Amino acid sequence: MDKIKTAIIGTGKVADLHAAALQKAESSEFVAVWNRTFERAEIFAQKYGVKAYRTIEEMIEIEGVQAVTIGTTHPAHAEPAIKAMQAGAHVIIDKPLASSLQDCDAMLQASKETGKKLGMISQRRLYPPVLRIRNAIDAGKLDVPILGAVTMLGWRDKKYYDADAWRGTWELEGGGVLVNQAPHQLDIFQWFLGDIDEVFGLHRNLNHDYIEVEDTALAIVKFKNGAVGNILVSNSQNPALFGKVHVFGKNGASVGVQTDGGAMFIAGMSSITEAPYNDIWSIPGEEHLREQWKNEDEALFQKVNPMEYFHQLQIQDFCEAILEDRDPMVSGEEGRKTVELFTAIYRSTRDNKPIKFPLEPEFNRDDYDGRLKTSRGTK
Repeated sequence: MDKIKTAIIGTGKVADLHAAALQKAESSEFVAVWNRTFERAEIFAQKYGVKAYRTIEEMIEIEGVQAVTIGTTHPAHAEPAIKAMQAGAHVIIDKPLASSLQDCDAMLQASKETGKKLGMISQRRLYPPVLRIRNAIDAGKLDVPILGAVTMLGWRDKKYYDADAWRGTWELEGGGVLVNQAPHQLDIFQWFLGDIDEVFGLHRNLNHDYIEVEDTALAIVKFKNGAVGNILVSNSQNPALFGKVHVFGKNGASVGVQTDGGAMFIAGMSSITEAPYNDIWSIPGEEHLREQWKNEDEALFQKVNPMEYFHQLQIQDFCEAILEDRDPMVSGEEGRKTVELFTAIYRSTRDNKPIKFPLEPEFNRDDYDGRLKTSRGTK
C-alpha cells in the first residue's frame, strides 16, 4: 500500500492522539514533528521515534513530508497551515478550522493557490450512531429533516483552565464553549440539516468569573431548505452531563445521537467515559433496532481505544484523499461552516439581531466579531 509521509505541527495535549493516528493509519508514515518551542518538539520526537525540526519549511523539505496535522491553539492554526501548504504539504487541522473567518479564508486561499488539500478533524462524524443518522437522512427515511437540536451540557472547572495559559482567553483560545467544546456537535448539526440561512444567538459567561470567554451559548437557526433548529451549549453545568444532536423529520420520525456522555472528554486530560449511541430512533419499522445498535456500539467502544480509533479513521481518509486526488471527508470548506455558525452567534449577541448568511470576515472592527465586548452580562 502506498504511504503518505506525515508530520505533526504543535505538540500540545491533542498531539498524542494525532501521533497514535499517524502511526496506526495504514496509509501514513509518521516521520517528523515541529513545535514553536524546539525543546518540546525534541521530547515529543524521542517519544515517537521521529525527528524534530526548528522550522516547518525545513521539516517538509528534508523529510519529504506530504501531509501535516495541526494541533496548535485555535488562533494559531492559520500561520503554520499556510506555511506548510506553501512548502508543499497537505494540511488537516484539529477542530475548529480556526477561530475567525479571516483565518479560515486565508487558509482556503492558500489551498487554492498551492493546490494542497485542506481538511478538518471532526472524528465524531465517524461514530457509528452518527453515520446511521446521516445514512437515514440520505435514504429519505425522515422524508426531509424539518427540525434539529443541539444540546451540550458540560462542566469545566478552574483546574481545567489553569492547565494551560491559553485556556479561557480571547487572544489565545479564541472563544469559550462555542470555539472549544461545541464544534463537534455544531459540525454534525449542520452536516445533518444543511446550509444555514439565518441565526439569532446569545452567549454569556454565567459562572466562570476567572475566565474571559463565554461558558454558555444559545441560538435559533433557520436553514435554507426551510428547516429550523436550536442550540444550547454550556460549560456551566456541574457535573458534566452530555452532548446530543437530534433530527426530526417531516414524516414525524425522529433520530438522535448522544455523542458524549458522563464526564466530557478532554484531550490529554481525560478519557471517553461512555460509548456514543442513538438515544432516539422512531423510524417506522426500525424502532426495535435501537437497543441492538447500542449493544453493538458499546462492543466496538470496548474493543478499540475510542480516543485514538476515530482519529485514525479520519487520518486514513485524509491520506487516501491525497493518494486518490479527491476531497477529504471533512474539507476546509466544511470546516469553515462551523466557524461561520459560531461567529454568527457572537455577532448576533453584539448587534442584538439575526445574522444572515453567508458571513464574510470583518476587517474594520477591533472587537473580534463581538467577543470582546459581550462576554459577560448584557450589552
